[in-house]
Amino acid sequence: MTYLLDANVFIQAKNLHYGLDFCPAFWEWILEKNEAGVVHSIDKIADEIQAGGDALTDWVESNAKDIFLPTDNAVISKLSEVSNWVKNQDFEVSAISTFFQVADYYLIGHALARGGTIVTHEIPADTKKRIKIPNVCSGLNISFTTPFAMLRRERANFVLGGSV
Repeated sequence: MTYLLDANVFIQAKNLHYGLDFCPAFWEWILEKNEAGVVHSIDKIADEIQAGGDALTDWVESNAKDIFLPTDNAVISKLSEVSNWVKNQDFEVSAISTFFQVADYYLIGHALARGGTIVTHEIPADTKKRIKIPNVCSGLNISFTTPFAMLRRERANFVLGGSV
């Protein structure tokens, strides 16, 4: 199985659960799984991280540039499918406009073009004011999961002093 990580996976890990300063094993796991072809993200997510100008930006620049897949013609050809689904729902015009300007739109296009499971902290919501990744994934039959479910499924093991 391959995974495509949303920006909130990186940002919340840095800010909450797996700080770069106290849980380097998480970040090493991401790099190892990327090298194995299991974990990726996309260029538009890298752009969002770059905008933060913080330790996460530094980590990406120093260690993780290869994680972010480019938006190529295969992805671009799938964006119309995402766009058509979104436009045929009952979302507010401002929500649609915002969605087409953020990385989520491209992340879903990547999943359609390449397959894989989207990993996000977002949860489905019955709202017309904001388009949530899980809602679009459900509508387009794309797998999605939480970071914690991914870590469990992949048997990530962050143990002090060695493995269990």
